[in-house]
Amino acid sequence: MTEDIQPLASLEFIPYIDSEGKLPELVQGKIGVYAIFDSEKVLQFVGYSRDTYLSLKQHLVRQTEYCYWLKVQIIDRPNRTILENIRSSWIAENGSQPQGNGADAAKWNDPIDTKTVMTSQEVANYEGIVADELAKDKLLKNVARRVENEIFLLLKARGVTEEIRFNPKLKTSGLLDLK
Repeated sequence: MTEDIQPLASLEFIPYIDSEGKLPELVQGKIGVYAIFDSEKVLQFVGYSRDTYLSLKQHLVRQTEYCYWLKVQIIDRPNRTILENIRSSWIAENGSQPQGNGADAAKWNDPIDTKTVMTSQEVANYEGIVADELAKDKLLKNVARRVENEIFLLLKARGVTEEIRFNPKLKTSGLLDLK
């Protein structure tokens, strides 16, 4: 473990999901910088975290279709400057900013806003509720549950066996984020 910047090209590709359907244990509780690649090994996102494992889990539920391969550099102590320097170096080495660090940054970093994927019927029902906040919350919770089930189906299709739990308190706001 070193604070020197390891070139992205020099790091080994690690499967995002192992043969048992789990995230790589080697990053559990580790501080580091990680690059996420799609199934074609095209760089999608570069991030850093105090707990790389938890961050990778969040990205997996938010952007399942882009999380196939990883490259990781672990560091010994949290140091934002070092982490940001590694991330910047990797993005520069890539030659262009990955979508996840540019136009799609919110999709990678923010809780899933299920209001953006409401069906036309759900939108009509939501807009039809005038003064009943409880009814609006209930409808948003049901939309969040529908989207949550869609995510679980995607993860199951990928063979993920990792335990995934969304924060139930956020569902009434139409948001999905891991607990």
